[in-house]
Amino acid sequence: MDQPLLQVDGLQVAYGGIEAVKGVDLEVREGELVSLIGSNGAGKTTTMKAVTGLLPLAGGDIRYRGQSIRGRGAWDLVREGLAMVPEGRGVFARMTIAENLQMGAHIRRDSGGIAADLDKVFAIFPRLKERRAQLAGTLSGGEQQMLAMGRALMSRPRLLLLDEPSMGLSPLMVDKIFEVVREVHAQGVTLLLVEQNASRALQIADRGYVMESGLVTMSGPGRDLLVDPKVRAAYLGE
Repeated sequence: MDQPLLQVDGLQVAYGGIEAVKGVDLEVREGELVSLIGSNGAGKTTTMKAVTGLLPLAGGDIRYRGQSIRGRGAWDLVREGLAMVPEGRGVFARMTIAENLQMGAHIRRDSGGIAADLDKVFAIFPRLKERRAQLAGTLSGGEQQMLAMGRALMSRPRLLLLDEPSMGLSPLMVDKIFEVVREVHAQGVTLLLVEQNASRALQIADRGYVMESGLVTMSGPGRDLLVDPKVRAAYLGE
């Protein structure tokens, strides 16, 4: 079997003396949509930040495309096709929508490809196209989430990490965001999705991992986890 696109082995991350992630193993294969679920404080976001080079590892290793990326910086990994849409969106509030999207392509020099990708992003998010000259800080939470996703897509990621994309959004906007996640995946982008909305995340996942207190406690096909009694009791309120 070919090697995974992303392989996390025995990942440990500590804040001061507190171990937030205690030895996580997970993998994402080319073309998959993998969901990582768990309650608040389980260590999901910390795991994502370690994978993208935003936090140092206390132990274990992370391999991307077969190579260890331990100690590599986030800016460096984006060049290799590893991008993240952070929790809280992180758009540039005083820049326009168009400028934010151009920032996503700052590592690229192919102006023709950038223009084509901008058209693709506007096709996925027509609302952003209508408002391309508007300042990002004046957008609603859902629109900012769309912009953050569009900006990440402008870097042409091979693996895109999405951290809590539906957090704080209206039910209608949550529907839209999950629709977009499906669409991006259908276009060939491999996805690792961290999401508190366990039911929605597992419905669209090829495979899922459940995290509790810094450890992966369960894993399997998304559909299997969705009907698992323990998952239903802990995360789906049943």
